[in-house]
Amino acid sequence: MPTLFPSFPAHSLRRYLGLLSVLLLGISASAMAQAPAKGRVVVTYLDSELLKGNPGGENPQRRVSVYLPAGYEANAAKRYPVLYYLHGFTWSDSLLFHADGLGELLDQAIADGKIRPVIVVAPNEQTLFQGSFYTNSATNGPWADFTAKELVSFIDKNYRTLAKPASRGLAGHSMGGNGTLRLAMLYPGTYAAAYALSPGFAAPHPEWMSARPSQDAASRAKSRAAIQSDFNAIRLVACARAFSPTPGKGAFGAALPRSFGPDSLAHRDAVLAQWGAASPVALLPKHLASLRQLRGLAFDWGEQDQFQHIPPACRTLDMQLSAYGIPHAAESYEGNHGNRIMGRDGRLYQKLLPFFNQRLQFD
Repeated sequence: MPTLFPSFPAHSLRRYLGLLSVLLLGISASAMAQAPAKGRVVVTYLDSELLKGNPGGENPQRRVSVYLPAGYEANAAKRYPVLYYLHGFTWSDSLLFHADGLGELLDQAIADGKIRPVIVVAPNEQTLFQGSFYTNSATNGPWADFTAKELVSFIDKNYRTLAKPASRGLAGHSMGGNGTLRLAMLYPGTYAAAYALSPGFAAPHPEWMSARPSQDAASRAKSRAAIQSDFNAIRLVACARAFSPTPGKGAFGAALPRSFGPDSLAHRDAVLAQWGAASPVALLPKHLASLRQLRGLAFDWGEQDQFQHIPPACRTLDMQLSAYGIPHAAESYEGNHGNRIMGRDGRLYQKLLPFFNQRLQFD
């Protein structure tokens, strides 16, 4: 009967297999040494008292995904700083961890020394129209208060946090970047530092506020189903419910920037003014003191962003902050709205996490 190794004498075969075993064990040990320690993502629910009974019919029970770093369970005396991360429009906390791989990226960043062990909190603020814009609304409910007050209190009560402003960071992408800038201004003394990735609607812009022909569809629609397949129409209604709410009136409880008449669309200047006033650039002059309290403020954007309003709006924000003497970092890079955010070569790993590692207190 032929052998598996016909050219090897028995003693050579034993030596070969022994060497192979040692080699494989070495490779395995090396791989184990390089694998980062794994944190744990806990999914919990917050029954919001603030959002309860909102006229817009938004669910007050909010899912919250919480990343606990490796070692959290092993040392019951250790407390951690918290980074609150706000997702973008149409996205969610679940997608951050299951589609974007945020948990694994945090494990790797901690192992690589990009940031020390930290708790990361991602609330689900997707609404019936895909996003709250992290703002208080008479229709949708007080999402800003929910995020900056109720959520922070809930996390400090249920997890071993360093429950002080110096150990809280705020960050987000797109709609979450808008929310980051907004909440950093409106809630002084809550966060130590803020970093906005590709913030949407940082300043008034025609792409954001006009969006024809979707404006026609949104203005004509009588139900959510009528605009379900039109991204821009949904976005316009979401913005209207956030920035120009009219509780109980119209199809969506909100006033859109244009009204549909018998044969034309007419501008609603008062609504346009409301939207403009809600942008971070417009909020800036009234909240300079809040921004000066921060240990750090930064934002960045891709020059090839598919949302064409983002690069010029970010440049305007950079100029305004500089004009008022607000310390900050603003940086553009070669990339679009999402292709360089996650992953080890992305902005979150390379820029955002080291930023908070330097600016949060890790006691």
